[in-house]
Amino acid sequence: MSIPGVGEEEIAKFLVETPEFFERHAELLALARLTSPHGQRAVSLQERQMEMLRERIKGLELRILQMVRHGQENEAIADRLHRWTRAILLTANASDLPEVVVRELKHEFMIPRAALRIWGAADPYAALRFAQGATDDVRSFAASLAQPYCGPNSGFEACNWLDEPASVASVAMIPLRHYRTPDAFGLLVLGSPDPTRYSAEMGTEFLARVGEIASAGLSRLLPAF
Repeated sequence: MSIPGVGEEEIAKFLVETPEFFERHAELLALARLTSPHGQRAVSLQERQMEMLRERIKGLELRILQMVRHGQENEAIADRLHRWTRAILLTANASDLPEVVVRELKHEFMIPRAALRIWGAADPYAALRFAQGATDDVRSFAASLAQPYCGPNSGFEACNWLDEPASVASVAMIPLRHYRTPDAFGLLVLGSPDPTRYSAEMGTEFLARVGEIASAGLSRLLPAF
């Protein structure tokens, strides 16, 4: 039933602006009947308000559970990152750093494939395996990365550094840079047979942080500035 010349918006505006209306006509609150969202039965206004309140509380509980879960996941990631960083800091022999970076990264974050190469290493390290095999194309590619690359393995040359490169479906490639220069001195490659493990849609903030820590540790292999 509608009131001639008066729309629902005008009625709603009147009720909002005139809260004392229901104080003068309290019996209307008891008489009002609404349709329950859990069936076609009619319920009182008070019952409908209780249902809405229960639904709102349920929604808040779900949000709290999600926040707790995300907090626990973030704490676990922070713990893994801490252990990986600690392993790098405790490595006394600089020539062992590449192996430690890769091995502990794979262990802490359950990464199936990982490898790295550096170039421009100081003379005592220039002949070691990690300082070999980075072509000019790979170096140019690393220098072009403003942020880590995440996506499908499109036959990237650096993926040949990984074990069983033919099985790698998705990769993350992280440039290594010394804080004093923007030029890349290496490339860290993470690979997975899972095509969704590293996708273009995923954020790169965490990978960039991994690159910064790895770069800081591996900079001990470079000539003194």
